[in-house]
Amino acid sequence: MEPAELASALGSYLGGEVGDLRRLSGGASRETFGLELDGRSLILQRVRPGPVAGSFSMEAEAELLSASSRAGVPVASVVTASDDPSILGAPFIVTERLEGETVARRILRDDRFATARGVLVGQCAAALARIHRLSAQDAPRLRVQDQLGELRHLVDVLGEAHPAFELAFRWLGANRPPPATPSVVHGDFRLGNLLVAPQGLVAVLDWELAHLGDPLADLGWFTIRAWRFGGAAEVAGLGSLDELLAGYEAAGGLPVDREALYWWQVLGTLRWGVICLLQTSAHLSGASRSVELAAIGRRVCETEYDLLRMLP
Repeated sequence: MEPAELASALGSYLGGEVGDLRRLSGGASRETFGLELDGRSLILQRVRPGPVAGSFSMEAEAELLSASSRAGVPVASVVTASDDPSILGAPFIVTERLEGETVARRILRDDRFATARGVLVGQCAAALARIHRLSAQDAPRLRVQDQLGELRHLVDVLGEAHPAFELAFRWLGANRPPPATPSVVHGDFRLGNLLVAPQGLVAVLDWELAHLGDPLADLGWFTIRAWRFGGAAEVAGLGSLDELLAGYEAAGGLPVDREALYWWQVLGTLRWGVICLLQTSAHLSGASRSVELAAIGRRVCETEYDLLRMLP
């Protein structure tokens, strides 16, 4: 669908005039556009047309965003969402446009974010605690995920030998913590998916990996070494784990078992390694030829090194 056709179709659906429709970015699963609707600045995210389109429910994401907003999580307000591909060619969601920065290196280094760097760990802790207070009743379309089982399946399908990954699978299988009562898990809470202004956190973005599971999955993922982006501090390059967990519990999060959290940090590191493996495989197989995907292959050995340092 060409931009003019897309703007016309969206305007008809929303009952207004869409102007200044412009492509902002393109992730692996979604296209993102900025637009104006009767003087209001909005964001359109549309699932990339093709086989992936059926993998996401934008209507479920809209429900989750609304529930998160009611719980006090900073998110963009939802204007509309639909899973009907006949409207814009693929499922889509429209939200308000908020101002801020998502590029981690700028947030960690630019002078204008000096104030934000001093408060972000506490703000993220509070946001996570509020997300994790949401239950299955708040997000009825989400399903429980077994991340370890899914990663095992993906590595088996690829059929490549990665001994460090196999050691991680063995340790994770032998040391799995007791199951937790499932709550909403964001699934990709990290710098890069947080909108930040000079004064701090503006919104939590990119909810397409949300599911039901152990809330420690988010805390573990947020604190793996890959998401420090070169920063020295153990939480996103910004602060200490003690600071994060104290803020999390003070905001209403359940007390955190440090041993269980370490299990999720190991799983998060393995998960990132498998993601890097998959992205590189997409390039090497010819499914999606990309210098970026090819270059990310070097991160596989980084995660292998991290795992070997983490495992007993």
